[in-house]
Amino acid sequence: MTRTVCVIALLWAAGAHAATPPKPVDFQKEVRPILSDACFHCHGNDRTTRMAGLRLDTREGAFSQRKNGTVIVPKNPKASLLLQRINNPIAAKRMPPEYSHKTLTAEQKETLQRWIEQGAEWKEHWAYSAPVKVDLPAVKNTGWVRNPIDQFVLAKLEAQGLAPAQEANKRTLIRRLALDLTGLPPKPEEVEAFVEDSSPNAYEKLVDKYLGSPRWGEHRARYWLDAARYGDTHGIHIDNYREIWPYRDWVIQAFNANMPFDRFTKEQLAGDLLPNPTLEQKIATGFQRCNVTTNEAGIIIDEYDAIYAKDRADTIGAVYLGLTVGCATCHDHKFDPIPSKDFYALGAFFRNTTQNIMDGNISDTPPIVVVPKEEDRPRWDAIRGREAQLVEQLTNRRQALTGSAQPGPSKARLAVEPNGAIQVQSEGAAINMPFAKGLSLGGSPWPGRTALHFGPNSQLELSPVPLDVKDPFTLSAWFYYPQGESTYTIAAQLDTKEKNRGWMLFVSGRVVGMRFYGDEGKSMEVRGGHLDQVIPGTWNHLVMAYDGTGAALGVRFFLNQKEIGTQRDAGATINGSFKADVPLKLGNPKRDEDGAIADFRIFNQALSLQEASLLNPGEPASLALFNRLNEDTVYQAASKELHDLDMERRAIRKRDAISLVMEERNDQKPFAHVLYRGMYDQPRAKVDANTPSVLPPMLSSMPHNRLGLAEWLMSPENPLTARVTVNRFWQQLFGDGIVKTAEDFGSQGEGPVNQALLDWMAVEFRDNGWDVKKFFKLLVTSSTYRQAAVTTPEKLEKDPENRLLSRGSRYRMEGEMIRDYALAASGLLTPTIGGPSVRPYQPSGVWEAVAMDGSNTRNYKEDSGDKLYRRSLYTFWKRSAPPASMEIFNAPTRETCTVRRERTNTPLQALVTMNDPQFVEAARALATRAMESAKSDVDRQLSYVALNLLDRPFSNNEIAVVKASYKEFLKYYDTKPADATKLVHVGASKADPAVPVVELAALTMVTNQLMNLDEVLTK
Repeated sequence: MTRTVCVIALLWAAGAHAATPPKPVDFQKEVRPILSDACFHCHGNDRTTRMAGLRLDTREGAFSQRKNGTVIVPKNPKASLLLQRINNPIAAKRMPPEYSHKTLTAEQKETLQRWIEQGAEWKEHWAYSAPVKVDLPAVKNTGWVRNPIDQFVLAKLEAQGLAPAQEANKRTLIRRLALDLTGLPPKPEEVEAFVEDSSPNAYEKLVDKYLGSPRWGEHRARYWLDAARYGDTHGIHIDNYREIWPYRDWVIQAFNANMPFDRFTKEQLAGDLLPNPTLEQKIATGFQRCNVTTNEAGIIIDEYDAIYAKDRADTIGAVYLGLTVGCATCHDHKFDPIPSKDFYALGAFFRNTTQNIMDGNISDTPPIVVVPKEEDRPRWDAIRGREAQLVEQLTNRRQALTGSAQPGPSKARLAVEPNGAIQVQSEGAAINMPFAKGLSLGGSPWPGRTALHFGPNSQLELSPVPLDVKDPFTLSAWFYYPQGESTYTIAAQLDTKEKNRGWMLFVSGRVVGMRFYGDEGKSMEVRGGHLDQVIPGTWNHLVMAYDGTGAALGVRFFLNQKEIGTQRDAGATINGSFKADVPLKLGNPKRDEDGAIADFRIFNQALSLQEASLLNPGEPASLALFNRLNEDTVYQAASKELHDLDMERRAIRKRDAISLVMEERNDQKPFAHVLYRGMYDQPRAKVDANTPSVLPPMLSSMPHNRLGLAEWLMSPENPLTARVTVNRFWQQLFGDGIVKTAEDFGSQGEGPVNQALLDWMAVEFRDNGWDVKKFFKLLVTSSTYRQAAVTTPEKLEKDPENRLLSRGSRYRMEGEMIRDYALAASGLLTPTIGGPSVRPYQPSGVWEAVAMDGSNTRNYKEDSGDKLYRRSLYTFWKRSAPPASMEIFNAPTRETCTVRRERTNTPLQALVTMNDPQFVEAARALATRAMESAKSDVDRQLSYVALNLLDRPFSNNEIAVVKASYKEFLKYYDTKPADATKLVHVGASKADPAVPVVELAALTMVTNQLMNLDEVLTK
């Protein structure tokens, strides 16, 4: 009887099992990843590598009729060519082919078969459809739900038969919250206050406190600077310093002010294109100037123009679209529907800037803006306002005097006269000199004037002109710039016997420049600051004014009646005297140069823009008007005030900061060429600036420039920006994004573990005004966030990586947070917010090992005082050698955009936290504070350390272990007091001489050990 019952039971169970329908195959999560990995390379979007004319990345291709059958026949696996080919017993006919080095596992083949058996449901890639705010899923444990986040998470857990973890204790919660919202550990008194606060809104008050802290903006900025690829050096060639730290300050301030994310985006992409842009909006465009640049001799301008545009397109793709658009540089994207033409159309938005491709190896490569200090800002603004008034007065006075101006002698000290002779004036006595051999006359930029035409080895030599470093003077000339990338000297006075002492005015590569050679042949060069400022095949009028200060900031260029700005090392000065008692020469006989010069003049004063504009010989009686205005007391008074204000403004400029910004060209619309296989010298079809065609198009109201791009990115029709952004915010709190591959939402990326939650959050964030603080508050007040980081065997089996959030997240902090944690806990952290980058401790030789001769970041000189203890956010970031202690903890070089850091565990990381002077000094500082607070009571001292490092007291078992370790160290240093003295003097901060050295050394070592606990290094 028993045996019969057992048999019946077994038969019933088997029948019940057979009757259970197989689990539906999820196309997005199970099928598309197989096809993408094994098939799309040869049967995907890229037509250049597509085999047999077959596409498996589209519905049309996957279900297409072939000459020998149909690729996929729903509910008919046997008739489906796809299954026939992947299961073919003949290796030569089996797919994927052997040469592809791709294979399908038996499990993957079975998945494809089940999918076809179930009807082969096809869905387009999830990321290209707009997110929808679906209804909240039903859950059983409604008492656990605090907000909609929990409902989505709990529904997934219950579907897997899992329950969430209990809420973390208060000490764990405040530590987690402080680290996530401010990047710093809570202070012991904050911990105790929260533990004692029994009010129902105690946690919410704590959230609001940390969201309102200025440390919030610093912490959020750290993540953003990775994405923006922020650095303090150019990155290529000699990797010199560049000044762009005001952009970093802008990011901090924007997060602290809770700037809506759509405005945050628009100002960074197109702040300069907004109506009447403010200084801050221009600074924001530094986001696009963070790319690496070069000034290496011999580079090909067109090649680097393409490289810079690619970097900016790649950055937009990663930060806002979550797409690897750069994969379409050389060919159509192999896995996502992004053709090459779309990639170059996206890059075209960034190929319409006035930025010079060559960075000049200087800190202030134009275009730039001056960023006055707070104390200078009122005067700076007042100067600018008064200057505008004076310019208007001078313009009106000039117009009033124009009719009374009669032709008269020029006050120029040297001029090319209309009759073709060179005239040099000396105290009213004119000396006429004929043209030198090799120069010819003929042709002119304006009727009735002659010009000097320069061919190979042509030069005109004139009498010496006594100019020196303290002499303000102005050079002006018309010059003809021939076709091509010609280089020629307009005028020069160089003493070759004195290591070229003197000066030279030249035009090279469509850019004008002035070079001074001082003592020992050391030179200072200043160039015009705009790309393509001189158009080949045109006449141009140039004025160079030097103010006699010996500084690079004292050089100004006026080209065709407009000041063009300069590119130079802002702090550069002329090294000694550049006086040269040699002839002044026009042209350069040592180069094959072409070009022409006319109406060359030298003035013994630094002319203003208004005065320089009078030198245009195309205006009738312009020189006569110049003389008339020089005699007019009203004009001269206004002119003098304007000059004085200019000098004051320059003084402010010298002591204040600048920042690199974007500036749009206004002489053309954004466009680019598709480059064959990405090669700069093989342009194909011309494309206008546009967005990827796989996504909804730009509206007709959006301009096809950077501003229009920003509007399109933030528009409700765009399915990606909100998703990508909330996914990164989630990643910052939980360690992994809902889409783990935060940089890739495409076919090759990992699909969302909870798409309904991701889409709900995306719409919530967008529809609530892109409010960043409100969104983070939603996350951190959820029960999901507040879970304890404890697990069970069942959870480890079903949710090993905690992707379903069945428990609190737990992962090692980034290098910056670990260093800041040690500084904050020890009391060494300097609270200053913003300002220039600093140079804390670093192993010797790091910069020197990679730097070239001539680089101003070749030798690392660490700072002193409070600068050593600034937050890691402000550490100087040399791209070719990033901060060593942070790089060891997986910080990127910031040569390219990074939206997700790797997380590794290596012995080098332990060497940093146990041996780096910063950590040893922090341990010593905390040990000193502990001894000062508890005198000779070791138990209280250790408790003090625990509360500052762990935010909790030691357990009885723990204190016994720690005290035993302390005693061992005490014993050691008792016998070796010299070692104790050496230890307590590590770092720049001074140990309290009243604190016993041996005891301090022992407690320092114990504290250092505790700093290396996994509990301290982990969030």
